Amino acid sequence: MSERDGLPGDWELVVGLEVHVELATNTKMFSSSPNRFGDEPNTNIDPVTLGLPGALPVLNEQAVELAMRIGLALNCTIQPCTFHRKNYFYPDMPKAYQVSQYDQPLNIDGYLDLPNGVRVGIERAHMEEDAGKSTHIGGSGGRVHGADYSLLDLNRAGVPLVEIVSRPDIQTSDDARDYVNELRGILVAIGASDAKMEEGSLRVDANISVRQPGAPLGTRCEIKNVNSIRSLGRAIEYEARRQIDLLESGDKVRQETRHWDETDGRTHTLRVKEDADDYRYFLEPDLVPVVPSAEWIHRVREAMPPLPAQRREHLSVLTGQPANSEAVTSVVERGQDHYVLAVSHLGGDAARALVYVKEAFADLGAEPAVPALDIAGLTTLEVDGKVTATQAKAILAEIIANGGGDAAAIAAAKGFEALDTSALETVVDQVIAEQADAWAKFCAGDGKAMGAIVGAVMKATQGKADGKIVTALLNQKKG
Repeated sequence: MSERDGLPGDWELVVGLEVHVELATNTKMFSSSPNRFGDEPNTNIDPVTLGLPGALPVLNEQAVELAMRIGLALNCTIQPCTFHRKNYFYPDMPKAYQVSQYDQPLNIDGYLDLPNGVRVGIERAHMEEDAGKSTHIGGSGGRVHGADYSLLDLNRAGVPLVEIVSRPDIQTSDDARDYVNELRGILVAIGASDAKMEEGSLRVDANISVRQPGAPLGTRCEIKNVNSIRSLGRAIEYEARRQIDLLESGDKVRQETRHWDETDGRTHTLRVKEDADDYRYFLEPDLVPVVPSAEWIHRVREAMPPLPAQRREHLSVLTGQPANSEAVTSVVERGQDHYVLAVSHLGGDAARALVYVKEAFADLGAEPAVPALDIAGLTTLEVDGKVTATQAKAILAEIIANGGGDAAAIAAAKGFEALDTSALETVVDQVIAEQADAWAKFCAGDGKAMGAIVGAVMKATQGKADGKIVTALLNQKKG
């Protein structure tokens, strides 16, 4: 599998991902300040956010429930949990510690199955609060080193987070990208987060190492500042090659935290990797343990919507397309699978509807403003052979442009009709006679020659021929 990432055949890539997810709560983790993106800086703050003396945290029940949804969606065991203080000094965390979970997290021992069948273990999915945001002005790359000054926005400080820690089961950059895509789809489906990487509500750190087949795990480096799926793949591939170059030259890989620079396509040393002892964890004295009852867990489980994998399987059965096909995966990822189901329920052909939605609905959002009944009518016209695939595409474009329309009426207005087979066969015979050279090449096994013949038939019929029927006739006449 390492060859897919361009690694030498005697090296294996090992990746574990830490995904930080901001929860879609109304308020912060331990206070009543709004949890809202895009507000004026330093307006969503309060004594708890600022760490003022005497300010006591109160746990957000909605945050716990959303975290439980994540755990259930990732096949985790939900257990009693405690909160700890994780001590470090960052300027965007005024109280100089972060409330997190240490040795007793809420969710443990889960897994996530990727569309290609690869299973990635989930070590834990624990709750914590987010830090504020620092913006470094001047210098290059937006980093603190070389900056003239920094601006602090504490609106994000205290926002509820779940950190989802995978086991080191990922062996290719493709699987890493698929993991984050699948996870993002789950988070949105269950309403736990909007998972917008561009707004920072989903952030990924990658722990990367390499090893020889069968050898123990190598020294890992943690890569920060990965803010897109594309960047994740590039960072993994670069870092793996960097470590291999070090090892093959006789050097050692140093365990450290590195920064991904999208501009130069490289990772750079950020700081020597901390151990748990460096954070001086101790129990948060102002919060009691959380012990979710069996009844609460059951209620959360029963309210869970279908997950993307279930929706892909449902769409696959309905349309006859593989669950991991591009059409099925892209339509489910866009949240438009319910629209295909609606077309089917109205008597339309689900397989044709899937093709239409995949190819023409990319920019229409999860709730396309096109009546499903109109699309159902169009699929029926095409499946019954009353219009060709090319004509159906033109009708679909008009329906979308107008926000709806009767497919049969549009077809009539455009003069669309499909030739019956007997009339079409006459045209095919005529084209074969006129395209003797192309026909001879086709009969000799030249597949490209078929395109020329089919094109000539479409031209002769002014696009009224059904390409599939033309191809079937040609193969039949070829014998």
